[in-house]
Amino acid sequence: MSKKFNSFDGLVFSTNKDLKIEVDSNDSIETLAPDKQKLRVSIDKRNRGGKVVTLITGFVGNDDDLNTLCKTLKTKCGVGGSAKDGEIIIQGEAKEKVINILKTLHYKVS
Repeated sequence: MSKKFNSFDGLVFSTNKDLKIEVDSNDSIETLAPDKQKLRVSIDKRNRGGKVVTLITGFVGNDDDLNTLCKTLKTKCGVGGSAKDGEIIIQGEAKEKVINILKTLHYKVS
């Protein structure tokens, strides 16, 4: 039987009525404009069970904008994929198609 606890730097209980807990938010990362971002597109098949994926790295911004770009790429390529930790994974070998889509969205691509 496990219980979930909210962690506030080890604080479990306080009798101080004036205590204010500040929680840092990771959403404060500001997304750079597309023409200022330098994205790298590569083909990868390591640690993927032999499956080939197109990997887009170098995105600087918050998770909402990353997910929006990922959804746009998946829709235009007609495949699945995911976005996590500043990387976008598109299923299959779609490097040239992804590069063309990113260039039309004004991203710098290498």
